[in-house]
Amino acid sequence: MINREEFRQIAGNGIWRQNTSLVQILGMCPLLAVTTNLVNGVMLSLATIVVMAMSNLAVAMLRNWIPHEIRIPVFILIVAALVTVVDLVFNAQFHDLYLVLGIFIPLIVTNCIVLARVEAFANKNPPLQSVLDGAFMGVGMLWTLGLLGGLREFIGAGTLFGGIDMVFPALRPLQLLPADYPGLLLAVLPPGAFILLGCLIAWKNWAEARAAARQAGARPPAALADGV
Repeated sequence: MINREEFRQIAGNGIWRQNTSLVQILGMCPLLAVTTNLVNGVMLSLATIVVMAMSNLAVAMLRNWIPHEIRIPVFILIVAALVTVVDLVFNAQFHDLYLVLGIFIPLIVTNCIVLARVEAFANKNPPLQSVLDGAFMGVGMLWTLGLLGGLREFIGAGTLFGGIDMVFPALRPLQLLPADYPGLLLAVLPPGAFILLGCLIAWKNWAEARAAARQAGARPPAALADGV
């Protein structure tokens, strides 16, 4: 079983303190390439969550029977088998989206996030904690990719949920800015992804510094900078 404090520790690490995209800076290839809109980022993240949770569970259950010398190849085989299942499900159920995401679903096998959690956590902890660690690390990736994709889509095209009809055919994207909005091409190109990701990392660091200053009874960093 798992107590409340341990649950909060695992959840907080995955979602915020050890966020894979903003702190560990892992998985940059899908982060920068797929997040041209919110739907792409969220759906790839959901696929990764399933793979991470299930691979962590499998490794945690089998860790005492896996020889230490061959653990990495075995881990890769486990992850590859799960990614194959997810890849086939996407191809069958969300074929149009599957064509858009392309190679990035199979590339989950080599994603540093998945292999890092399998090696660093699941290989040393019980199954329940390992499943939660994989799931919450995926949730941290989910909100980061979703937010980055949403920002790029909004700035680049003035819409939100572009491509949602590939997942739910009855739904249509939201046009948040006027239809004649010319869009900002930079936002949907790789340089725009780098710039917005840098802004998100800076925002997280600022938020943590502000929270630490409040806990210490000090003034917020912004106030110190202004000389207030």
